[in-house]
Amino acid sequence: MKKLSVALDKWFHRLDERWQMLPIKKQHQYTLYFFIAYLVLTAGVLINVWYDAEKPDNTISIEHIENPVLKKNVPQDTLSTISKNRIYERK
Repeated sequence: MKKLSVALDKWFHRLDERWQMLPIKKQHQYTLYFFIAYLVLTAGVLINVWYDAEKPDNTISIEHIENPVLKKNVPQDTLSTISKNRIYERK
């Protein structure tokens, strides 16, 4: 775990150095692009939530949770299956 944290620390340090080497105008431009992308994603999520809330069938169906293991036709007790099938008995 220590190696991973050291490797991540070095990687972040290199990224920070590369960011600092960029001209200020380029830094501002990238920051503006990331902020615009964030605003577009936020607006998209808000519009999606608003659209889902406006639907006329916005009811919640409450049902019992069923165990998926019980739905399968897998026998729970293999000993009873073997004795019922009589595969291993002498003839």
